[in-house]
Amino acid sequence: MDSSVISPPRASSAHTDIGGPQQSLLSVRGLIKHFPLSRSMFARGPATAVRAVDGVDFEIRKGETLGVVGESGCGKSTTARLVMQLTLQDKGELVFDGQTVGSRSLPLRDFRRQTQMVFQDSYSSLNPRMTIEDSIAFAPSVHGMPHKQAIATARSLLDRVGLAPARFAGRYPHELSGGQRQRVNIARALALSPRLVILDEAVSALDKSVEAQVLNLLLDLKEEFGLTYMFISHDLHVVRYVSQRVLVMYLGEVVEIGDVNEVFDNPRHPYTQALLRSMPSMDPNRRTEEVPLSGDPPNPINPPSGCRFHTRCPHVQPVCSQQKPLLSDETGHAVRCLMYQPGSGHSAAPMGVAA
Repeated sequence: MDSSVISPPRASSAHTDIGGPQQSLLSVRGLIKHFPLSRSMFARGPATAVRAVDGVDFEIRKGETLGVVGESGCGKSTTARLVMQLTLQDKGELVFDGQTVGSRSLPLRDFRRQTQMVFQDSYSSLNPRMTIEDSIAFAPSVHGMPHKQAIATARSLLDRVGLAPARFAGRYPHELSGGQRQRVNIARALALSPRLVILDEAVSALDKSVEAQVLNLLLDLKEEFGLTYMFISHDLHVVRYVSQRVLVMYLGEVVEIGDVNEVFDNPRHPYTQALLRSMPSMDPNRRTEEVPLSGDPPNPINPPSGCRFHTRCPHVQPVCSQQKPLLSDETGHAVRCLMYQPGSGHSAAPMGVAA
């Protein structure tokens, strides 16, 4: 990311963990989602399914921004929709601030008031038949806020995201630019005073100058409203700029998670290393003709046995196709790789008894 485009983050916003390192806002435990494929009535053999998310575990701490990265098709957006409960998981559970989502103590309606989402496509996210003001006021009205108060809230949020209500409140989505529509979507996400906001490629469709403005707006809002973000992006420069921790996904699994500076400066999983080598840079000393990662990701219908990355890994050994690695944690920097698992049989693994 060009430093002339995005100003350095203030110490009190982008890199402050408001809730402290041990306070979990959302815990994701054993999340699984398989999408069955339709079969011909004459087909033989067992039914197949796309294993989009396959046993995902992580937590989002209060006040932090958790960046989520990985290739297209690795399960990032499906995980976001599962967290938001727009898609229901096959197995696993979500625990929000100590309460299981969907239980009697935290029904989905209450959870959705505290968790909102901003999508990549700013136009299709809005109802083309509703004015901007009405789109923002809709959710508060549904949740019982009087109409006049909901309209006042919508106008206040429009002003807060940099859109003067007098000019924009009565407009329709097609009358706005992409950056303006995304500001509206951010305002709409804040209308119910959520605690967690999921940003799924929320700035990837914007021009770079507009992207920088929206990113700085998100950091300001995070500090002002005490928000927690789950930030999904392909742009690793942006992820490092906004995040305190980063989670790396590959073929429906978490392969590495840790402090953003630790993961970027000391990546441990070969896949993470390949991702970081693919980052574009203006520094001629970093340019290389080496291909960061060869081949395409395996078919998620029939993923490889053992380590799912072994078909593309430069450090592969026979044990990698036979033994499934655990997500081992070392001082908060977790990695799913047999090289870091004692007693795994991989020649690069440390000596000792398997954890």
